Amino acid sequence: MEKKSFSNGLNSLLGDTNKPETVPAAAEPKENSKKAVQAPQADAKGIETRATFIVQEELLEKMRAIAYWDRMLIKDIINEALESYITRHEKKNGEIKAMPKK
Repeated sequence: MEKKSFSNGLNSLLGDTNKPETVPAAAEPKENSKKAVQAPQADAKGIETRATFIVQEELLEKMRAIAYWDRMLIKDIINEALESYITRHEKKNGEIKAMPKK
């Protein structure tokens, strides 16, 4: 049985694949980079970075409800909660020392 060639169908969808692709300089990976990480985003309050956390479902649902009723973003509610916690921690224990670099 002869194998079917689907390359003509793909070429018609993708266009001419014989042309060399040009990649914008910003999309090229950096040297010595272990994995691609999204660049921090600038905000009026400062630089933001994306982080992933595991949280109890009940707390997340309450945060979503607060965000809905107060017309806020969840990230802003989390920032306020973290700032509040850090302020209380520093009042009780003093200024937080930076972690040593590895």
